[in-house]
Amino acid sequence: MVEDDARLRELLREGLEEEGYTVEEAGDGPGGLTRAMAAHGTDGEYAAVVLDVMLPGMSGYQVCSRLRAAGVWTPILMLTAKDGEYDEADGLDVGADDYLTKPFSYVVLIARVRALVRRGGLDRPELLELGDLRLEPAALACWRGGENVVLTAKEFAVLEFLARRAGQVVSKSEIVRTVWDTAYDGGANLVEVYIRALRRKIDVPYGRTAIRTIRGAGYLLARDGG
Repeated sequence: MVEDDARLRELLREGLEEEGYTVEEAGDGPGGLTRAMAAHGTDGEYAAVVLDVMLPGMSGYQVCSRLRAAGVWTPILMLTAKDGEYDEADGLDVGADDYLTKPFSYVVLIARVRALVRRGGLDRPELLELGDLRLEPAALACWRGGENVVLTAKEFAVLEFLARRAGQVVSKSEIVRTVWDTAYDGGANLVEVYIRALRRKIDVPYGRTAIRTIRGAGYLLARDGG
């Protein structure tokens, strides 16, 4: 748990320990990053990270982004006093799995931590290929032909889910449950935002229509990459 408010950190630690979790703490961004990096790949790797956004030394966004860039896929729940769709999108774009705005219900926080722990870190295959559309999940890398396509972490997660289900129709709710979390309560409209962004990056510049809207059902990614 990375939180600079000592009193809140103490209350959350006590509550989580009562639920049976072992909790390690950091009060600033660099400390949280160091702990999470050091634990990665060891027997003591964390089941989840609860990460505040506004931290001394390094923001939660920066911590999350650096962990993902280093290949650390431990589930991350971000806490913030900020509110609004764009702030939420910022957190999700850097690779967070879920987002909770202060003040929050302790019961809701526990439910979301449980959901993240059950799900665990994302399984990242080596390479996904659909025609000339290629994805390398471990590096969050995407190419159309030989050209690199720069995607945010959450854009990549949505595209990866569609690629895994290429040729199948998937609903907005399926995308939310898989890419965000079952506890995410921000509505499915955010999915449309990411689908539009993906089309602008992997389809429009190349004259393709890989991502197709199936009216009343959801979206489909063509098996041949469009």
